[in-house]
Amino acid sequence: MTSFFDTLETRSADERMTQQSAALLEQLARAGADASGISSIADLPKLPVFRKSDLVSLQADKPPFGGLNVSNVAHVFQSPGPIYEPGGVSHDWWRIGRFLHAIGIGKGDIVQNCFGYHLTPAGSIFENGARAVGATVLPAGTGQTELQVRAAKDVGSTAYAGTPDYLKVILDKADAMGIELGITKAAVGGGALFPSLRQEYADRGVLCLQNYATADLGNVAYESPAAEGMIVDEGVIVEIVTPGTGTPVEPGEVGEVIVTSLNPDYPLIRFATGDLSAVMVGQSSCGRTNMRIKGWMGRADQTTKIKGMFVRPEQVADLVASHDGIARARVVATREAEKDVLTVQIETSDTDPNGFASAVQSTLKMKGNVELVAPGALPRDGLVIEDQRSYD
Repeated sequence: MTSFFDTLETRSADERMTQQSAALLEQLARAGADASGISSIADLPKLPVFRKSDLVSLQADKPPFGGLNVSNVAHVFQSPGPIYEPGGVSHDWWRIGRFLHAIGIGKGDIVQNCFGYHLTPAGSIFENGARAVGATVLPAGTGQTELQVRAAKDVGSTAYAGTPDYLKVILDKADAMGIELGITKAAVGGGALFPSLRQEYADRGVLCLQNYATADLGNVAYESPAAEGMIVDEGVIVEIVTPGTGTPVEPGEVGEVIVTSLNPDYPLIRFATGDLSAVMVGQSSCGRTNMRIKGWMGRADQTTKIKGMFVRPEQVADLVASHDGIARARVVATREAEKDVLTVQIETSDTDPNGFASAVQSTLKMKGNVELVAPGALPRDGLVIEDQRSYD
């Protein structure tokens, strides 16, 4: 029998519409938004879309949060842009507890939290969620894999939280060290969970589920063991719209994810994530009744997440401008041995790829392979970031 985090997960459609519509009106008041003509969720398309670019410009004018009505701030985080996000420490502030509960993580579990704690919020987001379900946290962060294995063994980690790829790195290192770990549950995010990798974890006895969250919004949607798409979180309202507009698309049609947060501490109304997804018809067989989406299906722009970090077109432009020897550049994302691979193709007359390595790392904030091509060799198709990974 399915165990639910709370009764919100099994509300009827009418109950959810009535309660969320009331919460929306309260949120509009907090945000100081013009609510004329808005009486329910159905009226959301009448309101303008709020984009990250708007947030960047507002924060530049009124740091750190752009003059938005933000309250109960315990932490300030920084994401690429830079964009600054508030963080709270009250019960399940980011609403990750709902996702962890769906996996079966709770009291008695020790969660090895391998999300980053430095400036970015992911580590704190998942720690707050673990606290909400009564689990103990090993704040492992990223890197130092041998120490990660030793710590997991010594403290008895039973669950993992982090990017999809890094758990395999830990498990492979444990195998090489002859150490058997007790991790049987994994909550992953920050990148795509590819079917082959999910199956590999299942073959190792690890239930691995993923969620969709952002630093601004917290949890947006999450998988349950039914593995039938992602169930929208109860603390947000999700719309799927034609990219670049605020016009909703038909169920099943791919469009941009627009999210209205019902978190009273950080009211974001019709916030455009830049991510693509689609609504799935019907309800999950797990018993949770909220709308489902197909999960992350790419970006409405060319911004692409590689190794758990976003690479943006403006970063590629900065790379070209940073080095006199670069005429044009293209970032290519691929997969090898269940890991993301970043390759930077550079049009240049130079012959030594090592001469560009530092520029790549400093502008893209990660290391990558450098492939030199002759001037004029890159396609003139408007792409500066190409994602060649398969999501089937």
